[in-house]
Amino acid sequence: MKITVIGAGNVGATTAQRLADKELANEVVLVDVIEGLPQGKGLDMYEATPVEETDVRVVGSNSYNESSNSDIVIITAGMARKPGMTREQLQDTNAEIMKSVTEQVVAVSPKAILLVVSNPLDVMTYVALKVSGFERHRVIGMAGILDTARFRSFIAMELKVSVEDVSAFVLGGHGDSMVPLPRYSTVAGIPIPELMPKETIDRLVKRTRDGGIEIVNYLKTGSAYYAPSSAVAQMAESIVKDKKRVLPCAVWLQGEYGIRDTVAGVPVKLGKNGVEEIIQIKLNEDEQAALNKSAADVKANIGKLKL
Repeated sequence: MKITVIGAGNVGATTAQRLADKELANEVVLVDVIEGLPQGKGLDMYEATPVEETDVRVVGSNSYNESSNSDIVIITAGMARKPGMTREQLQDTNAEIMKSVTEQVVAVSPKAILLVVSNPLDVMTYVALKVSGFERHRVIGMAGILDTARFRSFIAMELKVSVEDVSAFVLGGHGDSMVPLPRYSTVAGIPIPELMPKETIDRLVKRTRDGGIEIVNYLKTGSAYYAPSSAVAQMAESIVKDKKRVLPCAVWLQGEYGIRDTVAGVPVKLGKNGVEEIIQIKLNEDEQAALNKSAADVKANIGKLKL
């Protein structure tokens, strides 16, 4: 098993480390355009493997040739958000980066599964899908797992319970119109509407929607990377081990949930072939309307692309 991470910044490097620590591949390749950056970080990670007792070769490179014949390619390359900047404002710059990266990845790893982390996530997933020409089950965006993790964290903090007992679902686009679903969010199987008032749930939903910018505002010169790297590593693990986890991911929809020709976060079964099934859960009228709006926002942004 060979996994390549494109982009050796905070998200990419932390992702590569998580892959190595979990021993999800025999070889992890870290690729970046900055001379010396992936080489230095890759060597540092490899030198940690004797201590961690993980038998994984970690390689850094400025060339895509080193990544050839990868089974999974995780794309984190792109400009990070700055305070006051929306995900959508990143779109034009990062679309050009995503187009270039995808072309080079496909040239050397034509059978890979692509996991997209770059923002704006849903639009960048579409760019990777369009440019690669891959089937939709092989191009998957990391969105709902991160948003769900944030929602789970905030629920656990509010109720002072273990995060291990909290399950949550967040659908839709990875942005301001994401759709947290309190009805499907539980603590030890108990739906959260039975554990806290609507006003509290609404506050936690808003904090989840603002989860990314909250961290950007703290950091000032960067964006989140610990939680995003954990989220995409979980996706990789489900694929590598054929675990068939049901996880919320961004995929190209063709009629599921009544939505067509756009990317949106929905629950999918992830196995060795990528997306093996799109799970369609029952939504009430308000939830479906919110998902429709979120998908329409993504579709409108896709329409602005100059590919």
